[in-house]
Formats: sequence, C-alpha cells, structure tokens
Amino acid sequence: MSDTEVRNRRKVREGIVVSDKMDKTVVVLVTDRVKHRLYAKTITRTKRLHAHDEANDVREGDRVRVSETKPLSKTKRWRVVEVLERAK
Repeated sequence: MSDTEVRNRRKVREGIVVSDKMDKTVVVLVTDRVKHRLYAKTITRTKRLHAHDEANDVREGDRVRVSETKPLSKTKRWRVVEVLERAK
C-alpha cells in the first residue's frame, strides 16, 4: 500500500438512524467512546450525520454503516453503504 492510498482512505462509521423524514436523506447518530486525556474517564461522544440514501429504504432505528463522500448538499457529506441490522 502506497502513502497516497493510506492518506486518501475514506472514513467509515456505524450508527443508528434517528430520522428518515427527508427524501433520500437519513440522519445517523454515531456514538464514539473516547478516554479523557487527563482524567482517563471514558466519555461517550455523539454526532448526528446527514447521509445520502439513494433507494430510500432505510428506516428509523436501523443500524447502518456510512462512508465519507464528496459534499452532496449543504449538510450531506456521508453516504449509506449498507444496513447492518433492521429495526425491530
């Protein structure tokens, strides 16, 4: 693997869909657990990402994998790659 391949790799995240009310767009809640630098306590950080869903088949509560992509709109910078688990 060359240096440029490592540098240009796209980020991939997993999260839960919290909103599917928009057309071809879903809001994914991504949770990241990090350790505090000074106090070493585990902190839960959450981020809401707007992701493109071309087929409009993802529903609220689904666990999905999203990948970083070029800007698709003012807020959309991610694309749904696959549905890992359907909502029960």
